[in-house]
Amino acid sequence: MKYYSVALSALVLASCGKKNEQGAGMQTPPPVNVTLFDVTTSDATYHDEYPASITALNQVELRPQVTGFITGVHFQDGARVKKGQLLYTIDAQLYSANYEQAVANSNVQQANLAKAQKDADRYHELDKQDAVAKQLVDNADAALEVAKRQVEAAKASIAAVSTNVRYTKVYAPFNGTIGISLVKVGAAVTAGQTVLNTVSSDGQLAVDFNVDQSEIFRFTNLLKNSKANDSTFTLAFGKDIYPQPGKIQLLDRAVDPQTGTIKTRLVFPNNENLLRAGMTGTVRVLNNAATKSIIIPHKAVTEQLGEFFVYVAGDSSKVSQRRLSLGQTLGSNIIVKEGLSAGEKIAVEGVQNLREGAVISTEPIPAAAGAGAQKK
Repeated sequence: MKYYSVALSALVLASCGKKNEQGAGMQTPPPVNVTLFDVTTSDATYHDEYPASITALNQVELRPQVTGFITGVHFQDGARVKKGQLLYTIDAQLYSANYEQAVANSNVQQANLAKAQKDADRYHELDKQDAVAKQLVDNADAALEVAKRQVEAAKASIAAVSTNVRYTKVYAPFNGTIGISLVKVGAAVTAGQTVLNTVSSDGQLAVDFNVDQSEIFRFTNLLKNSKANDSTFTLAFGKDIYPQPGKIQLLDRAVDPQTGTIKTRLVFPNNENLLRAGMTGTVRVLNNAATKSIIIPHKAVTEQLGEFFVYVAGDSSKVSQRRLSLGQTLGSNIIVKEGLSAGEKIAVEGVQNLREGAVISTEPIPAAAGAGAQKK
């Protein structure tokens, strides 16, 4: 029995030793050293950005109004042209011949009219003397009326063929820039079908972009209060900012039901021809909101599956993960739309070591303690 008691005591002692070792292994992990940031509100000057496309305020395809062969191209591709400048000529021989024929026919009809007028006058004189049958007088009047109508028809024919003669020359419809010619000298063109070239205005260019329907009220007010030299609207191409501000011109008549957006148009001056139709860029709209914004360091934010979070310090020196709705980036900072309030504290350093409910410490780890831990 004595031997059994000794063995039982040894077994109990061994069991207690194992429990102590397990307890030592399950100790609470040490606090994570972090740097906290006090959340406050402040005034923020920033720009809302929208992808945009540049279009000409006025653009037209040049098409011939007569059929024929190109006999002249009177401009350089891509050059600036002025309203009324001669651009193309089309072979006018046929149309000129038709014009001369119409003029000759008009002269014949004028001569016939003069003869009919004289005949009618003569018969009326004889009729006064009762020396001619009434039927002949009526016939003379009818012949005179026919001659007048033929003269009018001849004049209309002249107008028609003279128009065709004018259409053998194609002029610039307005001031602008002309593209690369799609036809060369000698090419056959068909009236109303062949595209000769495209001319677009370039003194001012339109910049179109879409805004959400929730912003219609804001942009309507901007439209009402727009000024010529206002810097509310600027245009960016990457890191380059277009040197002149734009002016809001219009909002489209209706919201697109597919996207829930409405097209907005700005107008930018283009005196140096830096802008070209078809370019894409970014419209920057200065945000003049009177309310203060919450701005935090961007490095405090973590991303998980497309959502953004920060770690907020709470009671008992623990942190909790908070989802945010973010706004505009301002350098190394970012605006928080929803998720944080002024007066809270968030972790900005040591974030990568944090988990939900982690215990934190804002005191740096002593160098000696760290070295001792490494030796162990």
